Amino acid sequence: MAARALDDPFYYLNNFQQVLAWLTQRYADVLSPEEQRFIDHFLALPRGSQGLLVRMVMRKGLRFRHSKLNYPEIGDIGVAVAPLLALGWVKEQAPIGLVELFEVLLKPEILLCLGHLIEHPKAKKTEWLQALDEHLSQPQPFRAWCPQLDDRLYSLTIMHLCDRLRLMFFGNLYQDWSEFVLADLGIFTYETVEFSAESRGLRSREDVDACVFLHDCQQRFEAGDPLEEIVAQVNQLSLDNPWLERRRGKLLFQIGQHGERIGDFALALGIYRDCTYPGARLRMVRVLERVGEYTLALELGEAAAQAPQSAAETQALLRILPRLRRKLGGPPVPRGMAREEERLELHLPRVDPALSVEYHVQAHLHDEAAPVHYVENSLINSLFGLLCWPAIFAPLPGAFFHPFQRGPVDLLNEDFHARRAELFATCLAELDDGRYRQTIVRRYAQKWGVQSPFVFWGALSESLLEQALDCLPAEHLKHWFHRLLLDIKANRAGMPDLIQFWPQDKTYRMIEVKGPGDRLQDNQLRWLEFCHEHQMPVAVCYVQWVESPHRERACSHR
Repeated sequence: MAARALDDPFYYLNNFQQVLAWLTQRYADVLSPEEQRFIDHFLALPRGSQGLLVRMVMRKGLRFRHSKLNYPEIGDIGVAVAPLLALGWVKEQAPIGLVELFEVLLKPEILLCLGHLIEHPKAKKTEWLQALDEHLSQPQPFRAWCPQLDDRLYSLTIMHLCDRLRLMFFGNLYQDWSEFVLADLGIFTYETVEFSAESRGLRSREDVDACVFLHDCQQRFEAGDPLEEIVAQVNQLSLDNPWLERRRGKLLFQIGQHGERIGDFALALGIYRDCTYPGARLRMVRVLERVGEYTLALELGEAAAQAPQSAAETQALLRILPRLRRKLGGPPVPRGMAREEERLELHLPRVDPALSVEYHVQAHLHDEAAPVHYVENSLINSLFGLLCWPAIFAPLPGAFFHPFQRGPVDLLNEDFHARRAELFATCLAELDDGRYRQTIVRRYAQKWGVQSPFVFWGALSESLLEQALDCLPAEHLKHWFHRLLLDIKANRAGMPDLIQFWPQDKTYRMIEVKGPGDRLQDNQLRWLEFCHEHQMPVAVCYVQWVESPHRERACSHR
């Protein structure tokens, strides 16, 4: 099917037409009069003109030289561009500045057209631009710049409109038209989800305008525009779309973090005070401590500790609150006794400096009777994703907007599990009666390669899957899966690097690897604590490098 789609030389036009049909069917009440006119006029164009416009839209930049537009399926570019010029979607006489001119000219062409103004012909193109910019600051059409060249320059004028259509289709502006080609080639395969009438990310014209506005604000923030101005405009935005509200919260949270980095604590506090994005409350506690407002920080921290948003917040507060009480003159709070961990201490030769410490440990411990796999977060997440596939890809309103989604839009929302509680309960019930083994194996075969936010296809193999299902108790899988659902964003990372199986005994051991000078991160500590709590075998392996293989010492256990 993919080969047949790409056999048509107008495959890119077919994809664009598919988007227009999708929008016409599902977003007719949201399209602006300008967008609807564009669709109507586009569909009435000759096929060659349609193809040329889509080629321009999908290429980089907004300006295209006639001599560089060579598409056999389109034919005569002059004929194809004429209707686009008549509609004003493409302009030939649009004034361009010197920077844009340099972008479309080769160095010999610049010398031909502007050589009489260039003092150093052998200098770099950037040096010419810098020298000429002071004297040639007035924009003018391409033909006025380059009367010596027998060529035409076309400027695309409707990219902003096409970007809005792309936004409505994808629900974002980071996905582009290449998604269709990648899918046609079979490079990416997406789960087929039934779309209901409510499955729209942007439900009104106001939503479209707000989404474009937030994207523009993000671009301005990344470009270094005044932060206070951006924050004020973002806060004035009126929203009743939870999906867009979360986007706003994320942008404000990012600006608050940037404020911390540059020392603008007043800006950061102002943002965090009203920000509902996960993590904003903890950041506010930290900033209050940094500016010396220990009493306010303690009050907010103690309130947070009574109703923590996540395990990560709880863990951070266990360190912050005793420190704040101490700064306010309170008595020292004894630290809790650290749980004794199983340790592996290895002194290994660094056989290949290009390989990570984890691969060295894997090679050292691996045995045919006790194979070791470098899985990190991939194995447990993948088993969860395969077993719970129907719940993850359930066609709930507000979860799937278009056919090119790797997972549901609300995956990281606080109510992701709650909205699908019964579906997840049905999937996880298979762990109680043994059906999960057959389900995971079957789904591994059926869904191979289909994009998923949990399944790491490149890290899986039939042998790894077989060993995992033989050696990992269903009870442990259930504990891991429930923990994932508590906080997907935080808990799908931080799992131990390696896993070792003993297929004969149907047992296993997880191993977190730390090289010289490395230490356990917070999310890793939380996973280790969780494993200890549920009596799951896990060890931390500390590695020191030795200069020569002859000096290798056997590992010791403590």
